[in-house]
Amino acid sequence: MSHLLESKGADQVIYVLESPGIFDQISPNRLIQMTYDKQSATEGVPLSSVRIIIPTLNAGLEWNKVLSAVLSNVPAENVLILDSSSIDATAEIARQMGCKISVRPRSEFNHGATRQLGVVMSAQYEFVVFLTQDAVLQGHDDIQQLIASFKDSGVAAAYGRQLPALEAGAIEAHARIFNYPPESSVKTLASKQELGFKSIFISNSFAAYRLSALNQVGGFPGDVLFGEDTVTAAKLLLAGWKIAYVAEAKVYHSHSYTWIQEFRRYFDIGVLHSRESWLRQEFGGTGGEGKRFVLSEMRFLWSRQWWLLPSALIRTGLKLAGYRLGSMERILPKPLKRQWSMNKSYWK
Repeated sequence: MSHLLESKGADQVIYVLESPGIFDQISPNRLIQMTYDKQSATEGVPLSSVRIIIPTLNAGLEWNKVLSAVLSNVPAENVLILDSSSIDATAEIARQMGCKISVRPRSEFNHGATRQLGVVMSAQYEFVVFLTQDAVLQGHDDIQQLIASFKDSGVAAAYGRQLPALEAGAIEAHARIFNYPPESSVKTLASKQELGFKSIFISNSFAAYRLSALNQVGGFPGDVLFGEDTVTAAKLLLAGWKIAYVAEAKVYHSHSYTWIQEFRRYFDIGVLHSRESWLRQEFGGTGGEGKRFVLSEMRFLWSRQWWLLPSALIRTGLKLAGYRLGSMERILPKPLKRQWSMNKSYWK
């Protein structure tokens, strides 16, 4: 592992995974060499102004793949890993690849507060790009494509297209296809008239922010269960900024949730929407979008894997139940909330 990264003058030689589009056909450790040209890759956005931030915890066997893909886009000196005291080789692999590491106690992790720590540690940069430890950039210019949206001085945030992992099933694939279309777009506060709550959709699994705009709205909230990206997107639109969806910037990222995980995830969404009730007051409810998603999923599965329809319907029922229970979490005992939540450490 000590030879995964080396420098050669003005360029940086980085060893990356062969053919990011066929990750399921190769060993995670199969690497090839490429040269990263700092000047040609930025196209008007100086690389020195961009920092990549990745929160981690026991990233596992896929971590080498994720980080190698990142380092095919940017030099290691631009990458900050916020590790929550992993007990596997997550931090050591990142360190050997030349990334900057900050290790914090696991008990201190919070989706918003931890990312805001990364923002504070990146004050010398103009832009920050957030990834999760399981999001694999598709190619060698995805970060370049994402940050190119900041050429518009009114854009405060941008998020990329998430493609289903190659091993994803039809249910997981549909969720990505539904939420991440092939056409780019820019959202403003006026977009809520057409899109409603969907106008503040964004995902920190692959998103970039203009630091001046992020700081203007107070940064990421440190007291939310999760959904710090949604809350921040809403504040940015209300402050007059734009949010860009960049379909040309792509990552492989999807989750194969069990039924109980679906319930827990939507319980947490219900908690977020209940505690941040101003989101629905400003941008409308989520019922219409939920119905549209379910109908789209039914059509998608019927034409491909119809035998998954019963499972999808059960998942829909569990999502609804979880969301409604989360919405009434103020009257629930804390032990029950901890049991039903996906983010159990939040309920201390």
